[in-house]
Amino acid sequence: MNLKTKITKLHYNKDAKGLLFNILKFCSYFYAIGSRMKNFLYDKNIIKPKKVDAFVISVGNFTTGGVGKTPVVSEIAKYYINKGEKVAVVSRGYGGKLNNKNVHVISDGINLYYNAKMAGDEPYWLGVNLDGCAVLTCSNRYKASKYAVEKMGITTVILDDGFQHRKLHRDLDIVLVDSEKMFGNENLLPAGPLREGMEGFNRIDKLLVVSKNTDHTRADKLARIFEKKQGVKTLLCKTEPDYIYNIISGEHLECGAEITAVSAIGQPEQFYKFLEKDYNIKAKITFDDHHKYAEDDIKNIEGIIVTTEKDAVKLALLNKNNINALKLKTIVPTEELLK
Repeated sequence: MNLKTKITKLHYNKDAKGLLFNILKFCSYFYAIGSRMKNFLYDKNIIKPKKVDAFVISVGNFTTGGVGKTPVVSEIAKYYINKGEKVAVVSRGYGGKLNNKNVHVISDGINLYYNAKMAGDEPYWLGVNLDGCAVLTCSNRYKASKYAVEKMGITTVILDDGFQHRKLHRDLDIVLVDSEKMFGNENLLPAGPLREGMEGFNRIDKLLVVSKNTDHTRADKLARIFEKKQGVKTLLCKTEPDYIYNIISGEHLECGAEITAVSAIGQPEQFYKFLEKDYNIKAKITFDDHHKYAEDDIKNIEGIIVTTEKDAVKLALLNKNNINALKLKTIVPTEELLK
């Protein structure tokens, strides 16, 4: 287990303690000063966010790790595309090899220009799965959004993971919360998963509780509690398993098959739970989030491999015919969320 994985485990351990945690806790005080100072300057209009000539929506969260933003971004993009808008998703491009100080067009809505290794997992997945939607990457989201509007005629910009990126003015701020992981140990980075303090709730327009389960009763109750206590319109997003398919042939995998589960995502536990319901898992192999797969990682795995769609875009480069991906269906109440 490398240091990054150890720290992630501490983030979601309510009883975290020990030397490593104490060091991280000390560092988090400095992080808190920086975060609060930045937010103070923007909240008081001492620093003003820049605007582009488009409707800008940010989809973000308070914590690090896989809350499920990208599928929600996809559903929002489809909603606006169906309404006739020219839509672009703007991402930082984390994990990709492209220099994200520059603007890169991953997809123009028709053509895909980079693979997953270059673009990063999420932008590539969006480029593959969103017809008619441009996907751009740049660490400066204002710069990328300005390019999309002026060079591509975009009318709606969706920021994938943009809540803490305050340089760009947004017309709608949507924040996601994982119904199971919540806010982890409730410490700021690096001692915990929080990217900023709970005062950030003051900036939220809509809160989306993400339920990665087959029973959404608890998550629905949680959404109602959030709305009452925080005074923010809160809705429920349901993420459920749909089917498993071979990433080369497209053939669906029958229930009951013996599989090896492989993942490299921020929070893999729910992925394994989904698989355990209908399949016989003989082994679980977990890599660090955004792991760059090499052939050696899977060459000794016999039989059927099942992974996430995020991992599949990178594993596809290895051209193995025994790799399958779990297709999830994400149910977002888009009309109520975006009105």
